[in-house]
Amino acid sequence: MELRQLRYFVTVVDEANFTRAAARLHLAQPGLSAQIKQLEKELGQPLLIRSTRSVTLTPVGEAVLPLARAALAAAERITHTADEFTGLLRGHVRVGLIAGAADGELDIAKELSAFHQDHPQIGISLTEDTSEAMYAALRRGALDIALMSLSGDELDPAIGTETVLTTRLVAAVAVHAPGFGDRIGLAELCEHPLICLPPGTGIRGRFENTCHAAGLTPNFAFEAGAPPLLMRLAGYRLGIAIVPPLPAADAAALGVRILEIDPQMSGRLVLAWNTERPLSPPAKVLLGQLRIALANWKDPAATAIGQ
Repeated sequence: MELRQLRYFVTVVDEANFTRAAARLHLAQPGLSAQIKQLEKELGQPLLIRSTRSVTLTPVGEAVLPLARAALAAAERITHTADEFTGLLRGHVRVGLIAGAADGELDIAKELSAFHQDHPQIGISLTEDTSEAMYAALRRGALDIALMSLSGDELDPAIGTETVLTTRLVAAVAVHAPGFGDRIGLAELCEHPLICLPPGTGIRGRFENTCHAAGLTPNFAFEAGAPPLLMRLAGYRLGIAIVPPLPAADAAALGVRILEIDPQMSGRLVLAWNTERPLSPPAKVLLGQLRIALANWKDPAATAIGQ
């Protein structure tokens, strides 16, 4: 019995199909079938029930599957431990990032460049997406690390987080819009057309949750992917923008002024990872470097937290 045979067996089970499993493993289907048959011969028991459309497990296969997964995981941990001991980091790290997060004082590109210079043999993939999509990707193991915001609904204990910053939500109205003081209530806010980030973003989720808890239905008239654009739309009197705070001078340059919202709402920008899946040595090292860099990040505008 060989580890590769166990990996082939697990892949066939995951795909429930020999053709898809062979494509995933970059093998010819006859060769894959032969390896599975050899494994079954060595065990003296059939593991799979084959049909023209799908593959299912026999009772023996069901008993063997968790042991095969455990054996593969143990082999991977042995390799990672040896790599950590010798310092020969290798592999690939998958990083998720909310749009605009690199626009503040933290230069994500610089941090990744420094990591790559220290470990040129490690591949890095960087994905920009909404926080909701990245949270799901972390849960299923499609990302190793993510810089994202939280709306308050996330309760999965499998996701570890470290807060980078916390910021409140405010409303932005056109500078010369009549009838507004320095504050606005949630009920009054919901009477106006609103401009907000798309669904799946931290600000949108936090605002919607607060409205629904108060029995209110917000009227989202416009959506855009970046807070500065939301403010420009508000500056042209297309509605009231729900955004992170901005210094008065910067807000005026975008044609808006900032109103505090009652009740106050806030969101968190966090560094996140899956605590139930062991991080590879490269991901551990990069996570440590990002923690150090993020600990010193102070972005007064915090315009990325809404994503």
